[in-house]
Amino acid sequence: MMFKEKMGVRSVRLAFGLAAGLVVTQAMAQEAPVQRVEVTGSAIKRINVEGALPIQTLSQETIAKTGATSVAELIQTLPAMQGFTIAATAAGTDSGGRVSASIHDIGEAYTLVLLNGRRLAPQGSGSAVNLQAIPMSAVERVEILTDGASALYGSDAIAGVINFVLKKNQQGGEIEANYSQPTAGQAGGSRYIAATYGWGDLDTDGWNVLASYRRDEQDQIKATDRDFANTGYRRFSRNGSNYVYDNTSPSSVPANVNVAFRNPEGVTALPATSFSPYLLANGNCPSPLTVQSTTGMNCNFDSVQTIEIVPENKRDSFFVKGTKRLGENWEAFTDIAYSRFDLTARIAPNPAPFSIAAGSQQFNQYVAPYLSAEQLGRVDSVQAQYRAYDFGTRDSRTITESKHAVAGVEGDIAGWSVNSALTWSENSIDERYVGGYLRNNEFRSLLNSGAINPFAPVGPVSAETQRLIDGAVYNGNVRKASTTLKAADVRGSREIFAMGGGAAQLAVGADYREYSYEQSPSDDAVNGVLYNYNAPATYDMKRDNVGAFAELLMPVTKQLELSAALRYDSISAIDDAIRGGKIGEDASKTTYKVSARFQPSPVWLFRGSYGTGFKAPDMLDIASPEVNAGFTASSWGCPIADASLCRPGITQYNVRSRGNENLRPETSKQFTIGMRFEPSPRFSAGLDLWDVKIKDAVSYVSEQQAWANPDTFRELFTTYTEPATGKTYWAFIESPLNIGQAHNRGIDWDLTGRQRFDFGTLTATLNGTYMLKADYSDPANSALMTNSLNRFGDNNAVTFRHIVRLSTTLDTGKLSNTVNVNYRNGYIDAAADVRNLSTGLIEEDFRLDVPSFLTVDWQSRYAFTENFTLRAGLKNAFNRKPPLSLRASSGHQVGFDPRYADPLGRQLYITGNYKF
Repeated sequence: MMFKEKMGVRSVRLAFGLAAGLVVTQAMAQEAPVQRVEVTGSAIKRINVEGALPIQTLSQETIAKTGATSVAELIQTLPAMQGFTIAATAAGTDSGGRVSASIHDIGEAYTLVLLNGRRLAPQGSGSAVNLQAIPMSAVERVEILTDGASALYGSDAIAGVINFVLKKNQQGGEIEANYSQPTAGQAGGSRYIAATYGWGDLDTDGWNVLASYRRDEQDQIKATDRDFANTGYRRFSRNGSNYVYDNTSPSSVPANVNVAFRNPEGVTALPATSFSPYLLANGNCPSPLTVQSTTGMNCNFDSVQTIEIVPENKRDSFFVKGTKRLGENWEAFTDIAYSRFDLTARIAPNPAPFSIAAGSQQFNQYVAPYLSAEQLGRVDSVQAQYRAYDFGTRDSRTITESKHAVAGVEGDIAGWSVNSALTWSENSIDERYVGGYLRNNEFRSLLNSGAINPFAPVGPVSAETQRLIDGAVYNGNVRKASTTLKAADVRGSREIFAMGGGAAQLAVGADYREYSYEQSPSDDAVNGVLYNYNAPATYDMKRDNVGAFAELLMPVTKQLELSAALRYDSISAIDDAIRGGKIGEDASKTTYKVSARFQPSPVWLFRGSYGTGFKAPDMLDIASPEVNAGFTASSWGCPIADASLCRPGITQYNVRSRGNENLRPETSKQFTIGMRFEPSPRFSAGLDLWDVKIKDAVSYVSEQQAWANPDTFRELFTTYTEPATGKTYWAFIESPLNIGQAHNRGIDWDLTGRQRFDFGTLTATLNGTYMLKADYSDPANSALMTNSLNRFGDNNAVTFRHIVRLSTTLDTGKLSNTVNVNYRNGYIDAAADVRNLSTGLIEEDFRLDVPSFLTVDWQSRYAFTENFTLRAGLKNAFNRKPPLSLRASSGHQVGFDPRYADPLGRQLYITGNYKF
């Protein structure tokens, strides 16, 4: 049959259709025994052929040929994936290195990730799963359903489903080790070692136990290790002009000073002022500080020179699967997975503002000489913007543990194929500060005693002062958080009546899920042990989901197959133990999907589907009280004119976040239309047009939108009182809202060619995703639509129109060589304020044209024996550097966007695999 899957030949985008369990030798179309299997996206077991829904399948060999060493790296290089979270955002956030998947840029919250067909606990209060929890070495294959709203798994899978199918019934052992190193002695090396062993044969012994363990290690990369990321004061040229993009910070050493003045009624108001006493006294800034581009009065600190762009991390993962036959028709099974991800992120030394009393020694020496007589007479408050450089970088260590257990049975009874299981899954975080964060009493004592002079340049300190500094650095836990999933499900399918193309089949099922989310700050965080620190909020909330579905498959003729599915979901209001009651409202909805598959000849196949989806907002989006949420990503002027609440100059403002009890569930409508053309075993082609519309889409007003329209978004500005100084300033509120609509549309396509020669077989697969639409409602006016297609949009992201991958393999027996080419188009960058070095003027809303990014990977594989294989290769063989970007979001990295270009550069790797 022309449309049977050929898994060894296709590269990143192997399969279109329901071909989950079939493995066919490279470049051959040999017949396999007819076997009914359950495939991702359907509860009906059927013979393994291309079906009505588009599914991409990655086999073990295909995964190996990509050179990917982690699940995250594998998934995030696929053309259909856009809009995911990367580990590097841990540099400046509390993500802990979380990595997610997002199909078609619809979003990680709408992409369902499964392990052996069942849900895992998400990280946080929503639905996004941390891919760091997946045991890579135990993966047998990956199935990606790029059509959403599954009746089987849940109507919230609006973007689609990614199912990691793990190994089963393996006998004997396997050891694999890998070492990867950026070339030219650069930092950022990584390595792993994995071992897998299986006992018993399910077919002959009636039982099997499989155990797998893996250890991964990734070295840090400092910003100064890469010339494209080594400074926040970045000079560049465009169209014959020279510019500076200044992303330095006024929290500095020596400290800058902010002075606010009393402005009684009837008197001309004096604006707040900010300056560097050192600059005004000496006429320059000490190296490596720079004069602030906008005011020329401050000495700014280049914090980028002190951060990491790739954090150091280690991961241990363990997986056990047990299967036992219960008679001829039943099996009992259990899956147990555990992973521990240990990441240490290092960012710039702590900003440590403090107050200066009028008339004090510091005031008289560092402030008064630079104020006019009128200003001196009306001083209201003085704050120093100090950077605690001598105390070291802020180092946070986050330990993420993922625990997952499933126990169930499957078999046949009275004509029904039945599968049922219980699931317990937990994702927990332990966040610890291990360097650079300050102890409140000890730091204030150092300031008050004069042991440190915040207005002096960085220099050597005495042994006694260093001892005091070390004693003022906090080391301990600041918060723990966990998300727990408890679930039960049962489903069954059977043939019900004969039709022209075979037996019609019915599937029915039901499931129950309870999610609970808890967060607890440490006693030290709550009791003021840390300097200028806002303790994380305490959460204890849960809700449940009950669902039921039915699915009908009807082979009308040998050429035409129709299917229909119906699902009902009921989601409870949030039970908030901290606030003592129910938050939000119960929600329920019935969704459906219809699909068709038409194969008029062995060469052509046409298919299509239409369905609806339903998703409740994340628990914190509904029930979170107002809490502190860090700082704005960019520096801004005062949003609302008020001399008492404005920070002087251009600087970052605090961010607060809160839930919205009035959020409505999101609903969706989606369709796919596709075709396959396979005239011979030597050539195949396919494409699928997909379209997803989301109504009542949950989103946020970005800081860029709020500062551009402060009157429109006045309710999103509140006040914040700084713990260290007691001074109150404006702050920005992030609060979710039903923004209106989101509409994504695109085409997934692939071409595969195979040619046999006397010396071997050449296989080439070209595949990609072409985005036609990436629209969403403007928060300022829901009747207007905006987009991020090939431009940095209001959502602080880019949707790429073209993402393409070419994979070519020459197999000559024991030796095979693979070349992978990865391409994404250029885009219009985020708006930024830059200084023109020729005119000295600030040019606002300056946007770069970021060029396209193309990398080439090579891998050579040699099978010394049937049991021992060695792979060696180069990733990014031509050492393409990330293109310049002036974006200021998604991490502290400056000069490039780590979401769209890998900072590792050219990497040489070697992988050995031995089976016994």
